[in-house]
Amino acid sequence: MSFEKAKEYLDNKGFGERVKHFDVSSATVELAAKAVGTEAARIAKSLTFKIDEKPIMIIAAGDVKIDNQKYKAHFSAKAKMLSPEEVDNFIGHSIGGVCPFGINDGVDVYLDESLKRFDVVYPACGDARSAVKLTPDELYSLANCKSWIDVCKLLEA
Repeated sequence: MSFEKAKEYLDNKGFGERVKHFDVSSATVELAAKAVGTEAARIAKSLTFKIDEKPIMIIAAGDVKIDNQKYKAHFSAKAKMLSPEEVDNFIGHSIGGVCPFGINDGVDVYLDESLKRFDVVYPACGDARSAVKLTPDELYSLANCKSWIDVCKLLEA
């Protein structure tokens, strides 16, 4: 159901033909990169948090993680990730396929600056066997983002 909802959203925006559905799992950054045939950094992962009981989504490059100091400085709150049940309830997609397409109302979406270094990125499309090829600007527009933000840092090797 979640894949169909996200795919329909992208179909309605004219981007449905870019969606890929795989025979293998793309539930993690590493699995998604292998399924797509790209480097892990180009996987646009969706990170979900709660601020004062309101859900937010931050889409970031696959090779970064939240920098708690930057997050707190930007949102004036401590980073508190949603539980798997909260992700389903607040966002409308399950972990492994979380994306900003066809999500529930009331979720503020942000794109992290870490995505700007790429010409093409690959977010999921509603389930753990999907991805869609987009430029960062297309992703920004399709996700109805509030803004670009800088709240991440590179993962340690």
